Formats: sequence, structure tokens, C-alpha cells
Amino acid sequence: MSEPLRIIISGGGTGGHIFPALSIAGAIRALKPDTEFLFVGAEGRMEMQRVPAAGYKIIGLPVAGFDRKHILRNIAVLWKLLRSRIKARQIVRDFRPNVVVGVGGYASGPTLNVAEAMGIPTLIQEQNSYAGVTNKLLAKHARRICVAYEGMERFFPADKIMLTGNPVRQSLTECKLSRAEAIAKLGFDPIRPVILIIGGSLGARTINESVLSQLSTIAESRVQIIWQTGSYYFNDIKQRLSQQGCPPNLKVTDFISHMDEAYRAADLVISRAGASSISELCLLGKPSILVPSPNVAEDHQTHNAMALVNREAALLVRDAEATNQLIPLALKTATDDAKLRTLANNAKSMAFNDSAIVIAKEVIKLAEL
Repeated sequence: MSEPLRIIISGGGTGGHIFPALSIAGAIRALKPDTEFLFVGAEGRMEMQRVPAAGYKIIGLPVAGFDRKHILRNIAVLWKLLRSRIKARQIVRDFRPNVVVGVGGYASGPTLNVAEAMGIPTLIQEQNSYAGVTNKLLAKHARRICVAYEGMERFFPADKIMLTGNPVRQSLTECKLSRAEAIAKLGFDPIRPVILIIGGSLGARTINESVLSQLSTIAESRVQIIWQTGSYYFNDIKQRLSQQGCPPNLKVTDFISHMDEAYRAADLVISRAGASSISELCLLGKPSILVPSPNVAEDHQTHNAMALVNREAALLVRDAEATNQLIPLALKTATDDAKLRTLANNAKSMAFNDSAIVIAKEVIKLAEL
């Protein structure tokens, strides 16, 4: 009887890295239940809580990203990188993985670099349409590079690329409620359109300010809105709404625990353009207005969004224009059934089904070599 596979999955920093990592691990476990996993993340980042909560062991590296605005601070960053390489080498030696998977983020650099130097096969999963610096550096020695968008040959060796799409949270596709039931559970009227506003787990300041600046317009509309403010902004927004008055057709929350039900209720979604969010919208066939964050490397969220916009699968409002344009466009679109159908159908046509399983099979194939 062969020994169980041993797999390291490294990366994190944001939900956009963590959700795919956990989905890949779950798919591998479904195919090879006795597989042993070890996650390697960055100390102080959200993976250090999210991964153990999902039932996996994780070790943190003292790694940090380079500061492009304050060059001198990078002396400390380089020292952390050196310490991270030393710790990553010890982790790989102790765990003895058959394969190491990188999902992007600070921690994946030292971990995969060390594994490649030790002759251990590596696989990279790039979520965005514009590749991150870490993955571009690691690609030279990676055995396989799984991507979510076409045209990634401009970043990676073409013979290593596999178009797989991004793994998404499996629970999103398993909602048992109908649209009417999901809307009723929110306390809304199933006859009227519903807009879901999400800005990520921490929220998005521009999107939140766009809502606050249009409260009277929202109150006068027949559209109903579920607004996830993010935990960082929630208390301040509640205070401002208590002073300005919250429209009865606006439901405010810091976090949505049943995201599958919120998506099921929504006729239109307003979101940042992170890779995981876009993959979820496509898989579920949800019409969306995307507001790319300007505070990301290489402006990759705009590249992500344009991949949909160019195929009439989403609308785009730039961050600098959102305060004035976002809510009026959303209210107009939510009542345009023909536009919603076009966006939904085109988004659905861009979806990848079973991405996690496809990637898992590639990981297992490398591990068994």
C-alpha cells in the first residue's frame, strides 16, 4: 500500500488567495482522502485564522511585501525575506512534501523558491488576468501554471500553462432556497428588484461612500438593496445612518454569513473586481457592476474587470467616478430586464465548472511522479 501524499499549499494575504487554496485542498481530499496537508502563510495575515478554521494546519513566515513608497523600509523587508527563506527550508525538509502549490501572496515566494531548489515539483495557481510579481518570478521553475484567463502567455511559458479558471467556494452553488425564498428571508418584497453590494470582508471605502451619498435617491427608488459594508467601516456607517436616516429599502450588515442566499436573492451585484469575486459572479451567472480597486499591484483589478466588460458580461465604474455614477447606474440597470439577461448570459458563458477538481488532478499527477 502506497504512502499518503504530502502536499504543501502556500500563499494568502487576502480572501482572493485563501478561498482558492482551501477549495483546491478540499478537491484533493475528495480524490485522495488520506492526503496530508500543510499550509504555509504569512504571520499576521488572515490565512492564519481562516485556514485553521477550515481544519488545516498552517505555519506562518515572517515575510512582508516591498514598500514602493518608502524605499528605506525595505531593509527590514529584506531581513524578513531572508528569515522566511531559512524557515521555509526547514519546513520543507521536515514535512517532505511530494509537491508544493503556490496560490500567490507574500508567503508563496520563499516556500516555492526553496522547494524548487530542492527538486520538489511546484504548481502555481494565478487568479488574476495580470500576473503578480511573485508568480512571474516563480514561473521559470514551476512544472505547471494554472490560470483563469486566456492570453497569459505574455507572463508565463506557454508550454506550462493550463486554463482552469479559479476555484470558488463550493457552498455558493449549493443554495437550497429559491430566489423568492431568499428574498423573503431578508424581509424584502419578492416582486421588487434586489441589488447586492459587497466590498470584500473588510469593505470598500469608495463603494460605501457612494451609497451614503445617494441615500435619498435610494429611498425614492423601488429597488431593494443588501449592503455589506465590511467590518472595518460598519460602526461608522451605522452612526452616520442614525443621523441621516436609513431608507427602509436598504438593509445594512457588516458581514453576510450566508453568501449563497444573498447571491440567490440578488438581481444585480456591485463588487470590487478581485479574481475570486469575478469567478463567483460568472459561475452563478450574476449581472454585475464592477468597481476595480485602485490600491492593488499593477492595477490588476481593472484588467480582471475589462475581461468581462469586453464581452458584455459586466459593467464597469471607475473608483474615481463611483461616488456620482455608481448608484444611479445600478438603480437604472436593476430595472432593465433585457440588460440583466444579457449580462447574466454572457457572464455564465465565461464560467469554468469544477476548477478545483481540475487543478487537484494536476497537483496529484505531479505528486505521484
